[in-house]
Amino acid sequence: MEGDYGYSGPLTGGNPVEPSYPVAAGNRMPIELGYAETFAILSQSGITDVYPSNVTGDVGTSPITGAALLLSCGEVSGNVYTVNAAGPLPCTTTDAPFLTAAVGDMGFAYTNAAGRVSPDVTELAAGTIGGLTLEPGLYKWSSTVLIDQNLKLDAQGNPDAVWIFQIAGTLTQASYKKVVLEGGAQAKNVFWQVAGAVTIGTYAHFEGIVLAKTMIAVNTGASVNGRLLAQTAVTLQMNTITQPSNSTSPPPPTDDQEPPSNPLLN
Repeated sequence: MEGDYGYSGPLTGGNPVEPSYPVAAGNRMPIELGYAETFAILSQSGITDVYPSNVTGDVGTSPITGAALLLSCGEVSGNVYTVNAAGPLPCTTTDAPFLTAAVGDMGFAYTNAAGRVSPDVTELAAGTIGGLTLEPGLYKWSSTVLIDQNLKLDAQGNPDAVWIFQIAGTLTQASYKKVVLEGGAQAKNVFWQVAGAVTIGTYAHFEGIVLAKTMIAVNTGASVNGRLLAQTAVTLQMNTITQPSNSTSPPPPTDDQEPPSNPLLN
């Protein structure tokens, strides 16, 4: 069943099973990222950069050429994947099949997040959510969302608490503002599904996994504890991007190995 708690399956395929429902909204299942979970930044149409940025985690571009990945090797603590040898040298790993799988899983993750039903809250604060403290749950907006002041996400002592934000418009975080995790909240369990452009303001701090239908622009000096997964471009300007702690990243498949299926489908 695909919907509030289910997962339609990654690129690797399989027959989804009926999951059991958690007893509370605060225990919603996280979005499965599949092979996209190996990436701090994954983009389909390129990554631009104003030097220096600092990325902890893998980065990749596909299907666009590696020439569109403009980070230097010294800015990335992780693997740099491209579809051809045109990426930054000497650190580029050319692995088009792996990137195809990761981009496919990124698309499935976006669809999964957008398809969750029965939101706990709709149109909260008419989309201007700065200054609020939000409990775990599924939040939905039919237009834009603005973080104009610091925003707190409080897990209330539950480290497995999940937030899913469904945003039909753009997501904008004002300069110098922060998303703050409290009560044991973890960035790996915060998912921002955004149909429009995402903008993280100058010297702002952002938490969570961004699943963007279009571009993600990270402005000067901003930092992100999470993942930037964009179906178009990612732009960086002297930023610090750190993949979430406690994430489990499967190794890329070898040429003669099929990627394993998602455990929810077995």
